[in-house]
Order: sequence, then structure tokens, then C-alpha cells
Amino acid sequence: MDLNTITEVAHPASRAQLPVWSAGDAWLAGGTWLFSEPQVHLRRLIDLADLEWPALTIGEAGLSIAATCTVAQLDGFACPPEWLASPLINQCCRAFLASFKIWKTATIGGNLCMSLPAGPMISLTSALDGVCTIWKADGGERKINVADFVTGDNRNVLAPGDLLRQIDIPLAALKRRTAFRQISLTPLGRSAALLIGAIRDDGLVLTVTASTVRPVQIPFAAMPTAGELREAILHHIPAALYHDDVHGKPAWRKHMTLRLAEEIRSELQGLL
Repeated sequence: MDLNTITEVAHPASRAQLPVWSAGDAWLAGGTWLFSEPQVHLRRLIDLADLEWPALTIGEAGLSIAATCTVAQLDGFACPPEWLASPLINQCCRAFLASFKIWKTATIGGNLCMSLPAGPMISLTSALDGVCTIWKADGGERKINVADFVTGDNRNVLAPGDLLRQIDIPLAALKRRTAFRQISLTPLGRSAALLIGAIRDDGLVLTVTASTVRPVQIPFAAMPTAGELREAILHHIPAALYHDDVHGKPAWRKHMTLRLAEEIRSELQGLL
């Protein structure tokens, strides 16, 4: 869609060249949502392409994912064999309600910044203990866990002019054994519940997304029993936290969350 209110497109090549943020500005990365509907309040786009951030970088501490990394780049990334959690990458990429054309354009950072409950990159990076680096509008920098970055449906911690720079995944999380469960109300529909379990030390950490308006992580010091798992979910996820839209009512999302969580527990308990 043409954005006929745009009068300027800025092309900064470094952080120092980022223009001073003002009302009517928007960051442009993939633009798959930005160009999908009228944006009559916008006057200037700040294109991030010329910053040329490396999409994916392996370091001693783990994996760094640039906010401008596309879904296709992440899905096609060849992970080291010792990264036992790597199947989650392909599983979460395929949880997108999107065509291959969108995959080649949509960015990981854009999915996080849209902060929709069904955002599968939120599911992936929160389950892998991802940490966001935010370039603050005042020139500073902030780090925050992905699980805390999203605060609600289409809401996050970004202030006007803040820019998500990257998401860092620690090596320890990438080496964990994991289990993935996802369900939609229709065969090719948006995720109504997406749960990921990971073995951490001798216990389990369960990450609940899509069924809730924000990510919820529930850690267990040891593998829980079925009853302990159920009680923990009921305690950590109050009724008001379940999402309510055309893709699933809260009562059904709660039921599926409990069911999928038990499937994950059953799968992983034999691996300890």
C-alpha cells in the first residue's frame, strides 16, 4: 500500500546519523505491517537498511540476532550440532501466519516490536532466554529480557524514538533439550496457544505464549508432576491474562494451555 502522507525517507548509515525523533516518525525495517494499511499519522520513515547490521552472529556467549534479520535468514541458518534447541527455530518460523514472500521481508525485530500475542519470534526468543538491546532515544542503551519486553497485546517497553537493536540468545539456552507445542483454531490460522518447554539443570522452564497477552515463563527446580504443573499454570496465569479474539476464546485457550503443557512435561520428563 502506498503511504501518501510520507514526505521524507531518512537513510542513516550509523547510530550517529539517526535523526532526532519527532511525532510522525516510524522505523522502517521489513515494513510488512507498515505498508499493509493506511498510516495517516506518519510523515517520515527512517530506513534501517543502510545500517547494515549483520543478521546473525555466533560468538562465545551465544547467538546475536539483529533486529533487521529476516525470518528467511533465521530459518535458513545452519546451527552448530551441539545446539540441541535449534529445531525451535524452524518450528517457530513455521508458526507464522505468512507466505514465503513475507518470510523474505519480515524481520525478527519487527515481530517483537508489534508485540502481538501470536508473534512466534517472541515465543522463540523468550523461551531461549533472549535479551533485547534497546538504543534509547536519548542516546543511552538498555537491556531487557524478551519475556519482559512485551507487556501486553500490541504493547511493549519501547518509548517513542527507542530502537530495538538486537536480541542475544545465551549459549546455555541453545544447548537445552526442548519441546514445542502449538495449536490454532483453524488449520492454517494464527496461533491460539504456543508453548515451549526446556530442560534447565534438573528442572523445567515452561514458556507460554499466544494464549496469553504477554509471554509467561514458569520455572521448576525439578521436573514437576502433572498436578504440580497444572497448579503452577493456574497460579501464574490468571483469567485476565488469557487473550480474547476471533482466533480463540479465553476458556478454550486456557484449556489448550493446560493440555499442551502436560504433553510437553510428558515428553521431557524421560530426558532428565
